[in-house]
Amino acid sequence: MYIPDIFKNENQEEIKDFLQKNSFGILVNQTNGKLWATHIPLELDTNKNGKQVLYGHISKENPQWESFADNDKILAIFSGSHSYISSSWYDHESVPTWNYIAVHIYGTIKIIEGEAVIESLKKLVDKYEQNSENPVRVEDLSKKTMMQTRGIIAFEIEIEEIQAKHKLSQNRDEKNYDNIITELKKTENPQAIEVANEMLKCRK
Repeated sequence: MYIPDIFKNENQEEIKDFLQKNSFGILVNQTNGKLWATHIPLELDTNKNGKQVLYGHISKENPQWESFADNDKILAIFSGSHSYISSSWYDHESVPTWNYIAVHIYGTIKIIEGEAVIESLKKLVDKYEQNSENPVRVEDLSKKTMMQTRGIIAFEIEIEEIQAKHKLSQNRDEKNYDNIITELKKTENPQAIEVANEMLKCRK
């Protein structure tokens, strides 16, 4: 990913927090001679060897997994809030642009089996059920229901490189920066407001 220095984020805690809050990503690799992408949750974790990893699963009917052994290098893409930035918000003539936050992760993927699959499913379900009135627990599911796990391919991605970009008008002076925040909030668009909030945090 092209990242000018001014937009580069190297704060590991911020990146970790972003990945935990925006874990629905895009898994990209080469499958059968062409690029293939699947939209799935990819959860950040540390494996038993102390390595930082992403874990997830896809349907066994998805041909992407068939290339994991021969083409084990992958790209995982994560996006946060984004918004159009009108150049009418500046006190000078310029071009419009787009503000956004994105993280690209490069790594090596391997299929996991057995109890490791169940553990990864438990972590995934527990994370997203924590705010449910009647949370589902993998441990409570019947054997008949759990048989559906035979239809998935679970995997672990050992992270080799993280590229993080927060393009939030850092190249603007204070007056224009403040005006962009004000104008974003005026839109009443949830994504735009979130970008404004990220810009406020970026300033601290």
